[in-house]
Amino acid sequence: MYCGVDEAGRGSVMGPLVVGAVFTESDDVLLEIGVKDSKKLTPRRREAMYGEITSSVPGWSVEIVSAEDIDRLRKTMTLNEIEMDMFKSAVTRYPTEKVIADCPDVNEAGFSARFRTMLPPETNVTAKHKADDTYPVVSAASIVAKVTRDRMMEDIRAEFGTDVGSGYPSDHYTMEFIGDWIKENGKAPPHVRCSWEPVRAMLSMRAVRKISDW
Repeated sequence: MYCGVDEAGRGSVMGPLVVGAVFTESDDVLLEIGVKDSKKLTPRRREAMYGEITSSVPGWSVEIVSAEDIDRLRKTMTLNEIEMDMFKSAVTRYPTEKVIADCPDVNEAGFSARFRTMLPPETNVTAKHKADDTYPVVSAASIVAKVTRDRMMEDIRAEFGTDVGSGYPSDHYTMEFIGDWIKENGKAPPHVRCSWEPVRAMLSMRAVRKISDW
C-alpha cells in the first residue's frame, strides 16, 4: 500500500492548518472518481469527491493544528517543521511502503531526506512541488485536507455570525474582519494566527493609536 499527503491552510492567516493523507493499493479507483488538485474543483465537487474517496480507499487520515497552536509552536519551530510533523502523523496511521508528498519546501531533495528519517525504515519517499496536480493519490489527499478545512471555516463563520472570508490574507473579507475586531477589542479574534506578519502589523498599529490617545 502507498499513500499521498498534502495540506490545506498553510498560508492562511485565520483558521487551522490541515493535513490529509489517503492510502491506496492502486490509482484506478481514484482515477474513476476523477480526482484532481482540490484548487481546481468547485466546493460542491470537492464535497462529493470527499465522500467518494473516503468510502472507497483502504484508509485515510487528517491532522489538524489550530491557529493558536501554530502561534505556540512557531516560537520553537519553523512552519516547515510543524508541517513535517503533521505529515508524519498522517502517513503513519496505516502501514505503507511508499509516501508521495506535495513538497512545502523549496528544496525537494532536502525535504525528502529529512522526512524519510522520520518514517519506518525502507519507506520510499517522494516529495515534489505540485504533486497534487501530478499524482492522483496526492490529489485525493488535497481534497480530504481542503474539505476538512472548509468545513471548519464554516464553523468559524457560524461562531462569529458573519462572513469572515476564506481565512487567507489575500481575502479582503478576512482582513477587514480581523482589522475591525482588533480596532474594537485591542486584540486579534479567536482562530487568527497572531504570529503572521499582517496581524502583527495590525496589532502594532492598534497599540500605537492607543498610546496616542493619552
